[in-house]
Amino acid sequence: MTRSQSQSPSSTSGAAPRGWVSFVGSGPGDPGLLTVRAVELLRDADVVVTESPEHVGMVRTLLGLPEPVEDQEPVGPLLVDGGFGEDGQPLTHAARAKVVVKHGKKQRVVRLMTGDPFLYASGPEEAQACVKAGVGFEIVPGVSSVSAVPAYAGIPLTTKNHKEMAVVTCGDKVDWRQYADDRTLVLLSGVGSIGETAAALLEAGRSATTPVAVTRVGTTTEQATLISTLADVAADVRAARVAPPAIIVIGDVVDLRETLSWFETKPLFGWRVLVPRTKEQAGSLSRRVREYGAVPEEVPTISVEPPRNPLQMDKAVRGLVEGRYEWIAFTSVNAVKAVREKFEEYGLDARAFSGLKIAAVGDKTAQAIAAWGLRADLVPSGEQSAAGLLEDWPPYDEVLDPINRVFLPRADIATENLVAGLVDLGWECDDVTAYRTVRATPPPAPTRDAIKTGKFDAVVFTSSSTVRNLVGIAGKPHPSTIIAVIGPATAKTAEEHGLRVDVLSPRPDVEVLVDALADFGAARRLAMLEAGDPVTRPSERKPAARRKVQAK
Repeated sequence: MTRSQSQSPSSTSGAAPRGWVSFVGSGPGDPGLLTVRAVELLRDADVVVTESPEHVGMVRTLLGLPEPVEDQEPVGPLLVDGGFGEDGQPLTHAARAKVVVKHGKKQRVVRLMTGDPFLYASGPEEAQACVKAGVGFEIVPGVSSVSAVPAYAGIPLTTKNHKEMAVVTCGDKVDWRQYADDRTLVLLSGVGSIGETAAALLEAGRSATTPVAVTRVGTTTEQATLISTLADVAADVRAARVAPPAIIVIGDVVDLRETLSWFETKPLFGWRVLVPRTKEQAGSLSRRVREYGAVPEEVPTISVEPPRNPLQMDKAVRGLVEGRYEWIAFTSVNAVKAVREKFEEYGLDARAFSGLKIAAVGDKTAQAIAAWGLRADLVPSGEQSAAGLLEDWPPYDEVLDPINRVFLPRADIATENLVAGLVDLGWECDDVTAYRTVRATPPPAPTRDAIKTGKFDAVVFTSSSTVRNLVGIAGKPHPSTIIAVIGPATAKTAEEHGLRVDVLSPRPDVEVLVDALADFGAARRLAMLEAGDPVTRPSERKPAARRKVQAK
């Protein structure tokens, strides 16, 4: 057995790696369903051959790749469209296999496939082409839409009372008489022919009241499920204009959706939420938003830049190395980043902090310090703010503290409250501008239009500056948009800009803020259900109607 047939190039060392193809299942749409192995291979790939347009965005997001810039070498693996050729025409299975083999002869290729490579996919044919060309390959199974989409719709395909099921790819050659019994059916590629399929099953003896579920774009936040019966499904699909891709489930298990639906009932399901923060800042907030079923859209409102005059920062860092300070107080993640960059500029590392006490304004800043290999000696036990930091800060003691000076690297727009409080406690402060925050460039025109016309369902403001800057670069959010703010100061700024605050976080923490927004969404959804109204998003209702639900 040759190495190209038995081993991945990553399993050997010394010799130059030969080509290799990894057939990777990407699942039905939700990137969270990718396996750990799939992500590892994507990170190591030279080439990624995609299958659907959504794969490009998925790979860029997973690998943290920037958007390509004209006249610049792209970052990351080469992304090859496996759906269409260079002439813009759809590729046949054979033509796609040639593309895979061509790259696989000399490079590490990930052939990214929707669902599972060996289940209702072209993986077997493309793998055989690799065998014929002498190119080694491996299979990384993925979650198939056959099981995942019904699960996301809250429909179990088997239960203790329903133990048999069949998966059917719809077409002219299907003999529906063999499915006259009461087993569960999962239909693929069946939306266009659902009328004929339903008629054939009724003629074969299935009951007209047999439940049917049609779930389109399953596992994504655009998922929608239509519930009907064999007698009515054709008319209902036409009326709702259901379009592929969709999975159809036929059988009594569909009735369990009434109690087991979990995905489409998330409190913020399908909401488009504006996050006015940079990608570096928005990580935990956006993850929390996704957990509640919403789609976060990050729009930077500020840009962090070095101070205009770096001499003050240079002098402070030299003083830190020389032992001039007893404490250094970080009031933001950006402050940690600014000092760390200055250290790298001077060729210094965390050892320069030996003997220095470190304070962090909150848990997120403490985590940024920990990522540098340091530990914060002081984090507020109560409110995570400058005021909370002052509450716990020890007064200067001439006996216990050999040095009475604090290094405070901050933004150019920081308030003086912390400095004044430290001075009152007997400390001397070197209040140093470590970075500047400037207003970001306006977002693209479609985003500005969406903000002004109410196409966003909610916006989460994490500081007063995000309110001022968003209104300045993009305009005021539409009255139908839910406004969620992190604290009273941010709420006051929002109201000063003519915004109605709907959600106020009980604590100044971004994840708690999203939890509060989810509670609002859940209460709003419950009010609609109790009123017998269809559940809609804020962007789908008129402001007056939404306020009526809120007052209720």
